[in-house]
Amino acid sequence: MRSTVDESPVSEEHKALVDQLCLRARAASLVLAQASTELKNTWLRNLAHALRAGQSGLVEANALDLVEARQLSSALKDRLTLTPARIEAMAKGLEQLAGLPDPVGRVREERALASGIQVQKVGVPLGVVLFIYESRPNVTVDAAGLCVKSGNAIILRGGKEAHASNRALVELCRSELARVGLPEDAVQQVPVTDRAVVGHLLAEGERIDVVVPRGGEDLVRRVAREARMPVLKHYTGNCHMYLDADADPAMAERLVVDSKCSRPGVCNALETLLVERAWATRHLGGLLRALKLKNVEVRGCPETAALGLAAGVQVVPANATDWDTEFLDLILAVKVVEGMDEAIAHIQRHTSGHTEAIVTGATERAEEFLRRVDSAAVMVNASTRLHDGGELGLGAEIGISTGRFHARGPCGLEELASYKYLVRGTGQTRA
Repeated sequence: MRSTVDESPVSEEHKALVDQLCLRARAASLVLAQASTELKNTWLRNLAHALRAGQSGLVEANALDLVEARQLSSALKDRLTLTPARIEAMAKGLEQLAGLPDPVGRVREERALASGIQVQKVGVPLGVVLFIYESRPNVTVDAAGLCVKSGNAIILRGGKEAHASNRALVELCRSELARVGLPEDAVQQVPVTDRAVVGHLLAEGERIDVVVPRGGEDLVRRVAREARMPVLKHYTGNCHMYLDADADPAMAERLVVDSKCSRPGVCNALETLLVERAWATRHLGGLLRALKLKNVEVRGCPETAALGLAAGVQVVPANATDWDTEFLDLILAVKVVEGMDEAIAHIQRHTSGHTEAIVTGATERAEEFLRRVDSAAVMVNASTRLHDGGELGLGAEIGISTGRFHARGPCGLEELASYKYLVRGTGQTRA
């Protein structure tokens, strides 16, 4: 017996909408899979030009979203905001993509066997990608660019808080696709913001090849629970940094401040700082003062609180949930530990598998940390904010996977392609 929800006019309307999105995306993907690298790169460069030329219109559309988002925190508003600098960064990202190798048709492996057959492993697109994301309209262009370059059609389902911004960006993507002779439906936006439509999209396991959720933990867990297609999971970015006994104080301060404060509302921002006790006794007070100047609220263990008091910095007592929280704000959990073993044990217990870092002058301890800590990226003497496709030299990314299957870390062109085997023979049969 069908549920009353399925029989409601709204649900039937959503099902019809999703049906059309999938049909058009599949048709576009078949054309796009055969498109030349030159044509895809022309679209990327033209879109970069269109973004620059249409900057004022994009900022105006974004202003509509910002008016509706007055209740959001300052960090979330920052994620939502399109500035001329961010539009320029989007354009440059597209131009960088145009300069990267095309994964479609690339021969990954080849061999000639004793039987005489020639075997090649060749890159092919995944097909249709569903991208469900929140807040950040700049990733609309990143995702569209990556998918088109890798031969995939994409269905974009952004958050309602960025609907006007995303619509303006998708219109530019589609108009430039048509201009170069590629199918407009290679990039589609879900035109309604009703969350119920997501359930219908996630049920399309036969017509959508992969879903990439990028947003809060509740969103990602819902997608992982309901999806009938593979999921490139991006759980929370509960990122850690450990200050070892041999950490240079000036370097440590610079890396902590950058990791926490440069953009606190993003997934690679620092959320928990672990400090070796001897280092903390000598230097943590000064670091807490530097964080105070940046308006960071510190939630610390009793030792952190005592050192903060001595340095004239108020520390909020940390509770058990703080060690598992992705604050996405100017809030930092700080804990003093005995040494690396305790730091790693804490990370293993609380990490989301996104990014962990160590600051140390001891090469052997740096290498031990790299070996023992298992997250998508492990850093030595570098900001957690560097865990990003562009910063790692991989180009734009559709998200950072914290899972272990198929893709891990920044998901770029290579992760949006699969492969097939091409076998050439001269009449060979199975013996």
